[in-house]
Amino acid sequence: MNARIHPSILSADFANLERDLHAIAVADAAHVDVMDNHFVPNLTLGVPVVERLQQVSPIPLDVHLMIEDPDRWAPQYAETGAESVTFHAEAAAAPIRLARELRRLGSRAGLALRPATPIEPFIDLLPEVDMVLIMTVEPGFGGQPFIDAMLAKVRRTRQAISAANLPVWLQVDGGIAPSTIERAALAGADVFVAGSAVFGSPDAALATSELRRMADLHAH
Repeated sequence: MNARIHPSILSADFANLERDLHAIAVADAAHVDVMDNHFVPNLTLGVPVVERLQQVSPIPLDVHLMIEDPDRWAPQYAETGAESVTFHAEAAAAPIRLARELRRLGSRAGLALRPATPIEPFIDLLPEVDMVLIMTVEPGFGGQPFIDAMLAKVRRTRQAISAANLPVWLQVDGGIAPSTIERAALAGADVFVAGSAVFGSPDAALATSELRRMADLHAH
């Protein structure tokens, strides 16, 4: 699979989100970080904003829920028309039931793991999801440095997906930049969330295309 680049609007200008979504129209999707100030120590946006972004975005929305009780809240994000809704393994009470509900509502179901959470307990869930998100920083804030120790987890996750011959995407989020994307691609990731590396550059579209080119060079 060719690399997919999902710029994170956490690094965009919150007063000009529609403008910044159009600036990344060459991307495969826009990564939307939803934080509730409970699961992570930050507060961002919720269903009404995602509904509005869905109406104006030129590209699909990839919603990453860093929230408590996703079993209750995640389906509402699927109902906005989001292409993908990712919930955290650490927060979901019934992850299989939730993943099936997201798929029923028309979204891809994603399962996210914090850095300290191993993939092994969730390998049997892989057929129930469309994407696994390996956090390569502690979730909560943009602009953090990439944690190299996560590359081993990315490799083990890629091996498990390949062994089961599943069409599951493997996403990495946190510290993804020209200096780190090649290592993540070599480890087996194929979907890359980049925030400051895209929106902190003078030309967001060019930065997006360059990240995709670099990842494709090392894609599996």
